[in-house]
Amino acid sequence: MTTFESLGLQEPLLKGITDLGFVSPTPIQEQAIPVLLSGDRDFVGLAQTGTGKTAAFGLPLLQQLDLKLNKPQGLILCPTRELCLQITNDLKNFSKHLGDVSIVAVYGGSSIVQQLRELKRGVHIVVATPGRLLDIIDRGAVNFENVRYAILDEADEMLNMGFQEDINSILSNTPEQKTTWLFSATMPQEVRRIAKKYMEDPFELTVGNKNSGNVNIEHEYYVVRPREKYAALKRIVDYNPDIFGIIFTRTKIESQEIAESLIKDGYNADALHGDLTQQQRDKVMKRFRERALQVLVATDVAARGIDVDNVTHVINYDLPDDVENYTHRSGRTGRAGKSGISIAIISSRDTGKIRQIERVLGKKFVKTDVPDGFAVCEKQLFGLVHKVHNVTVNDDQIEPYLERIYEEFAAMSKEELIKRFASLEFNQFLEYYENAPDLNAKDDRRVLGDDGGSRPDRRSNGKFTRLFINLGSVDDFNRGDMLRYLCDNTGLKGNKIGRIDLKGVYSFFEVENEELEKVTQSFKKVEYNGRSVRIEMSQDGDKRFGGGGGGGSRGPRSREDGPRKRSWTPEGGGSRSGGSRSGGDRRESSGGSKPPYKRKY
Repeated sequence: MTTFESLGLQEPLLKGITDLGFVSPTPIQEQAIPVLLSGDRDFVGLAQTGTGKTAAFGLPLLQQLDLKLNKPQGLILCPTRELCLQITNDLKNFSKHLGDVSIVAVYGGSSIVQQLRELKRGVHIVVATPGRLLDIIDRGAVNFENVRYAILDEADEMLNMGFQEDINSILSNTPEQKTTWLFSATMPQEVRRIAKKYMEDPFELTVGNKNSGNVNIEHEYYVVRPREKYAALKRIVDYNPDIFGIIFTRTKIESQEIAESLIKDGYNADALHGDLTQQQRDKVMKRFRERALQVLVATDVAARGIDVDNVTHVINYDLPDDVENYTHRSGRTGRAGKSGISIAIISSRDTGKIRQIERVLGKKFVKTDVPDGFAVCEKQLFGLVHKVHNVTVNDDQIEPYLERIYEEFAAMSKEELIKRFASLEFNQFLEYYENAPDLNAKDDRRVLGDDGGSRPDRRSNGKFTRLFINLGSVDDFNRGDMLRYLCDNTGLKGNKIGRIDLKGVYSFFEVENEELEKVTQSFKKVEYNGRSVRIEMSQDGDKRFGGGGGGGSRGPRSREDGPRKRSWTPEGGGSRSGGSRSGGDRRESSGGSKPPYKRKY
């Protein structure tokens, strides 16, 4: 077994990491530390989050500081405030026995005056988010002429957040002769370009496969009807009584609505998104780290830089726009060698996206059924038994009450006592799930006939109009998918839509004449995979609707139009902590509900 001593670290640093309980290096630490200690060569390290990258670059950086020179010698850029503070705290702990090492965190959402004061006193290492550091550079409040090491941590995340220009500006204020270390979970082209621009013949180290997920993470997906996503989410959470997880959503509005619905339904949940103030964000993260929250509902941007140990599950309420984002989401669990589960709740139209993620990551997703009510109740019961087995008993605190407790239970047998104790919590789940419906989406072909289902041709009765749509089988639609897509975007019931002829890059469908105007209006400004969806009269090519506005233009929509917003109402419900259970009748709003079909897989 490799030890930290064998990597060439100095005794003060070894004492520091021993105090922290470090026993043996992780793979990225074992392979990176000797390289970073051996010379001034640029370095690219690819490894998943939670693998110990901070120690991999932090320990060599600390060892190579000139502590007599009280000026910035190391610059670490990272995407978020949370990661900035975490790195700073880790470096201070590592260097506890090294001497008087000055490390300053520079980030937004906190007093810039205090940060300027700390920088003025002298500093060896600056750990910063790009935006705030650029503000300080523009004020002329920091001088990087002595920087010997520039480190980009979670480089892919910084580029995803739009920090490309800021990074360029910051690095232009550092000496040309310096060593650059870049660490990233994935290696998209943008990161490759950064490495090419600022590095010379870098040593490249990959732990695992490029753009691959953590081997300790299992990937599952559940296929449900869109209107039953929220009910499926609750059932999955209930089926995992010890869950400590993060639920990812696409939008700030959705994260807030789902969190509020979960709270109303008796779960310990909260939302994390960009509309929160820094104080609110800190409060939410404090509750999550202390496990006062069972689940955190977050957007991708708000969750970047979160570093919380022992997250058991990541739940994708919606799949992200690209595979790199999925990798980052799932990487919030399975950290530091522990196992984790990444779950996707999808509709049948998204199964093609699952296959694409599998191909890129080289990981197999397991299709799993949403558990029925009996399975949930059984899991909850034995979860309670597990808690009883593992509860810590404080004899001094309970002793004064034992005699009275024994008297109260004297007439009960052990079997009766166990039954009553278990029923205290178990009964509410039995009641709640007594008539629980099956939430798993049925195979459309069973209902619609072979090859996705052929709907009857009703043109002969004169009540239907045949329309063209510029979506087809190459867009991962079958006839059932197309029917649902049309219904979701128009608010129509399925019996208002006639025959669907699915082609390769386009399709034809029929709609009742009286609903024609509703269909054409509903598809104005709708996008799919970044392109405008067009609806045209199949017999009259000049009569076109949709496309980028009322004029029928085939060009892209303007930026000002924005994405279609989802009119989302949580389905399924009823509080588990008392109150009405009638919430199970809630459904997704149909009129005007436009899912954001803007995917980039």
